[in-house]
Amino acid sequence: MKTLDKIPTSKLGRTTKLVSTGAKVGTNYLKYYSKKAFNPELSRDELDESNASDIYDGLKSLKGSALKVAQMLSMEKSLLPNAYVEKFSLAQFSVPPLSPPLVRKTFKKYNGQYPEDLFDQFTSQSVNAASIGQVHKAEKDGKKLAIKIQYPGVADSISSDLKMVKPIAIKMFNIKEKDSDKYFKEVEDKLLEETDYILEVKQSKHISESCKHIEGLKFPKYYEDLSSERIITMDWMDGQHLSEFAKTDFSQEVGNKLGQTLWNFYMFQMHGLKEVHADPHPGNFLVDKDNNLIAIDFGCIKKVPDDFYIPYFELSNPKLLNDSVFFEKKLRELEILRPDDSKDEVKYFTALFHEMLSLFTQPFHGEEFDFGNDEFWSKISNLSEKYSSDTQLRKMNGNRGSKHFIYINRTFFGLYNLLNDLRANIKVNQYKQLLD
Repeated sequence: MKTLDKIPTSKLGRTTKLVSTGAKVGTNYLKYYSKKAFNPELSRDELDESNASDIYDGLKSLKGSALKVAQMLSMEKSLLPNAYVEKFSLAQFSVPPLSPPLVRKTFKKYNGQYPEDLFDQFTSQSVNAASIGQVHKAEKDGKKLAIKIQYPGVADSISSDLKMVKPIAIKMFNIKEKDSDKYFKEVEDKLLEETDYILEVKQSKHISESCKHIEGLKFPKYYEDLSSERIITMDWMDGQHLSEFAKTDFSQEVGNKLGQTLWNFYMFQMHGLKEVHADPHPGNFLVDKDNNLIAIDFGCIKKVPDDFYIPYFELSNPKLLNDSVFFEKKLRELEILRPDDSKDEVKYFTALFHEMLSLFTQPFHGEEFDFGNDEFWSKISNLSEKYSSDTQLRKMNGNRGSKHFIYINRTFFGLYNLLNDLRANIKVNQYKQLLD
């Protein structure tokens, strides 16, 4: 794979790259409409593939929050055309790495020493490159280690990157400019946390210690004395990325086992710790030779306050969900219904969210749930398509929902997608045994 000798870190350099990417997308649209003039039956597939490729190629050289946006979007399988999902999913753990000379220079800048001065062995070629950092193999005192090195300039460019991405996100997700700051501030704060590797080590040790009793789940050990604000040193863990494992011919029994471990892990965090690993994409999980699940990245941890947690999970109860008075009260607590809503808006959004929550909370309605059920995913896809093309929705009043929805919904969508990849049939309430 081609390596990078430099990453644009200045605002001008990064803006120029995004502008050139936008120009390519514009050219793709001109080509598409020119062809469509002669062939009205032409589908958007070729346009989607060209746009996805050009957008990803632009973002991957920028790294950081720009590429993180692509990574987050790749998890929205029911919202984006397949061409975008396939291309953006490369941002999860497979992007062009830094060149060996730049790795050495970056390591010295962040750690005060060159890697060969600190480790007995250090592999200068990256074994895994993602949106914010890349991983190298090392060895010290006979112990195999994984060294995660943050890309230069990532932390300093987050605010300016998000300002550039904001207009695209507003258009793509029908966000109203007014009152949108709290949502973008939530994303900015979490991205800044993900660049603080001292915080990540602290979070990693806390979650791994708290969840070590969960059967079938393993964690690396973290070494604070060999880590810094931009470098993390942990045990090297042998295993296959979950996305690659999901393509193999595993048995239903193994899929169920791994799925149950994932489900128990997330439900224990959510209900026991009231904080959760809010970045559940396949690049953050490995499967070892004994079919244990290994969690390897805790940069994005979302704390769940009670004033959100209580009404959010109350609405996973079908009886409460179908109590119209109670339901409206909880929608107001979750900031979905606004004080300035008209009667028509209250009626519209109450019906919309009742339909959405009735579907999205289905996994909680029984003792077991089959995430390999194609009918469930078809309904989600149809519902997404229904409201994405709803012209009435685009005219409605303002943005809706607590800022906490961003990462909690992302967590559940990501978890559901991972369980779907495993075709897992899980026991919904088994995690409650872990809370005792």
